[in-house]
Amino acid sequence: MGLLGYALSSPGELLLAATAQEASAPVPALATPKAKVGLVFSHISPDTPTWPYKGYDYEARKKELEAKLRKACGNTDFAAGTAMNAEQARELLKQMGEVDGFVSYPVGIWTGVLDVVTHSGKPVVLVDDLYAGSGEFIGVYAGAVRENLPVVGVSSSDFQDVAKAVRLFEAVKGIQNARILDVADNEIKEASPIKDATGIDVQQISFADLDTYYQKADEKEAARWADQWIRGARKVVEPTREEMIKSGKMHLAISALMKERTAEAVTIDCLTGFYGGKLNAYPCLSFHQLNNYGLVGACEADLNSTVTMIMIRHLASRPGFISDPVFDLPKNQIIYAHCVAPNKVYGPKGVSNPYILRSHAEDGKGAVVQSLMPVGQVVTTVEANVREKALVVHTGKTVANIDEPKACRTKLATQANVDKILSNWRWGWHRVTFYGDWRKDVKNLATLMRFKVYEEDV
Repeated sequence: MGLLGYALSSPGELLLAATAQEASAPVPALATPKAKVGLVFSHISPDTPTWPYKGYDYEARKKELEAKLRKACGNTDFAAGTAMNAEQARELLKQMGEVDGFVSYPVGIWTGVLDVVTHSGKPVVLVDDLYAGSGEFIGVYAGAVRENLPVVGVSSSDFQDVAKAVRLFEAVKGIQNARILDVADNEIKEASPIKDATGIDVQQISFADLDTYYQKADEKEAARWADQWIRGARKVVEPTREEMIKSGKMHLAISALMKERTAEAVTIDCLTGFYGGKLNAYPCLSFHQLNNYGLVGACEADLNSTVTMIMIRHLASRPGFISDPVFDLPKNQIIYAHCVAPNKVYGPKGVSNPYILRSHAEDGKGAVVQSLMPVGQVVTTVEANVREKALVVHTGKTVANIDEPKACRTKLATQANVDKILSNWRWGWHRVTFYGDWRKDVKNLATLMRFKVYEEDV
């Protein structure tokens, strides 16, 4: 077994793969509707001696905070108002009408407003304006946690922490308006649970429909994709140029379908389709390309993993790496292995890591990438279960790219609390890994979406 080490700081290793994003990019960026959020400030009369202090200029502070929020949350429409007691709070919430959620921002204390907002039935980001709302914030937030309310609490001297939490409403809005194309001939049983749990729309596409687009795909454009993937690779091992052109045609077919159906995600029952002669090429390179774009290409018609990738796409703008994990317990490592992987792990505008062009590992056919991902980096691994309306999450630190002929091509070894992860495992084999430490953000997103969270490594 060989180890393909790669670190972002290694000289000469940020290679050519970015050029592959340049050709025809047939799937346009999809606009997300703005989130509508009620911004509820609360305080009592400035004539009253209390925190922050008697005579405090509440109006100036509210104006300052509202301006900062509007600047930081560009895809949010705020309806702002002030309540000085519980009765005013109930009336204000009615006036704000139908919103996606509330930001409750106490700039003073002892109003009773926070309790009204957190029990509104809507998702809430509850913010402590330090040394102003602290006393009321602490008690109300602790109560919301005990009651399992959809309330995220922020108490920080860094305004960026506030902005990040409030932007969760934008992430939720994006998720709710997403669409998945599921290419499969069998009945899709998860469509209704996904819609109920997340708002995501699932549309079924038959293999025959996809093949219609494949047959119409422009051979010259497909060849341009093949040549760009080849030029971007560190090396080509098994695939012929002819096989690469087939992958290019598949990418054009998938992209055309996504554009026509205004979908940001596609998943395909690829093994059934390819082994059954219903797919002329594996979709692996197309999925690689879509994930590099900032869209979602997900393996094996795995809708739970597709939903996971959509959620983190809107939360973190990072592509996911679906894998079949392998445990190496004595080394305290979990190895994420699959034949589809991005090579822009920090998102479309991030650096590109090297890749090798290989065949699909299990049958030696088609074309895939073996992505040599950055090592020494924190990664967050997540999986959704829409029927349970729950997520699992664990984190680790990447240590090596493993070169091993058995199993899938990309194998990313990560140091983690593997004994705990293994003993806490649930919901099948797949997991989805994202670069960066997103644990807290994932938990906060889950809170607003009313998902349970199981931390596998604690």
